[in-house]
This record gives sequence, structure tokens and C-alpha cells, in this order.
Amino acid sequence: MPPGPRPSEPAASPATTAAAAPATAARADRARVRPATPADLPRIAELAAEHAAFEQAAPPAPDLAERLSALLCRPSGDAPDGGRPRVRLLVAESPSGEVVGYASCAPEFSTWEGRDYLHLDCLYLCADHRGRGVGELLMREVAAEARRLGLRQVQWQTPEWNEGAIRFYDRIGATGRPKLRYTLPVPG
Repeated sequence: MPPGPRPSEPAASPATTAAAAPATAARADRARVRPATPADLPRIAELAAEHAAFEQAAPPAPDLAERLSALLCRPSGDAPDGGRPRVRLLVAESPSGEVVGYASCAPEFSTWEGRDYLHLDCLYLCADHRGRGVGELLMREVAAEARRLGLRQVQWQTPEWNEGAIRFYDRIGATGRPKLRYTLPVPG
């Protein structure tokens, strides 16, 4: 799989991406996907820096691991499931136990759909672990998380030049829509 997509505003049906067996069991001989723990956060911060470099973006905040820890340990009262942290972080482990990728997602609201969906913010795999089914394991687990939350759709975006990611998303049954992503800084 190409460098970790910052997923493209296509909408993938959890039924489409997760039609097969549970992610952790599907290819356990190659890798496994599990929820991130506080001990994983420094590694996730390293992977996020690799991801940002790949996308030619500014590097993450230097204290990213601490910021993520605060989000993972703080339940969101408005979360669809009532008490879990709003942000979900999943990690992909190699057979040796090395964290080689991650996916982060959170429930969001779509006005056009009139319902919540799961927004996949990041999905990234180390270059030497792409093309081995690990990305599919991560996507299946993201879809399973949407299903656990009672959400019927996963949405994300990826750069239009990330052809490998686009091929991967097309292969798993996602559909894309061209869009530009904007960011507006809000003065403190």
C-alpha cells in the first residue's frame, strides 16, 4: 500500500470495507490490529511525523504524544457511545510486535446525511509493510469501530497525487469525490 493516506473524502460503507472476518484474525500470521495504549503514543508520534513528511506537510506538534494521551484518556460526553474517548487510535503490529502503522478516527456529523459518521483522520503504514494486507486490516477495524458506534459510514480524504492510496481505497470498495480541504487558523 502507498504511504499512509490522509484519507479522500470518499465515503466507504462499513459493510463494504469490513465484509470479511474480524481484522485481528483475518491475517494474524502477518500482523494484527489493536487499540492503542499509552505506551504506543511515542511510536505513533514518530509515525505521524513520517506521515507528515510523506505528505510534504508541516511536522506534528513536538508534544504530540502528550496531546494524544490527553485525548485518549478523556471521555467525550457527546460521543455516540456516551463514555468512550472521542478519538479512537488503532495500531498495526508486525508479527514481532513492532508498531508499523496506525489509524485515527472520531465520530463526526454530516448535515447532508442528517446523521453521524466515523471520520478517518489518518491511516499510515511504514513503507516496508505496505502491500501485505495490513492496510486492509486497519480499514476493517475502522469499519468495525463504526459498526460498534452504530454508524453507517466512514469518510476520509487523501491527497489527489497519492495514487497508491487511491488504488487501495478503490480496491476495498470506497468511492471518492474531488474536494479541496481548507484550514482556517483561529487567533487565540
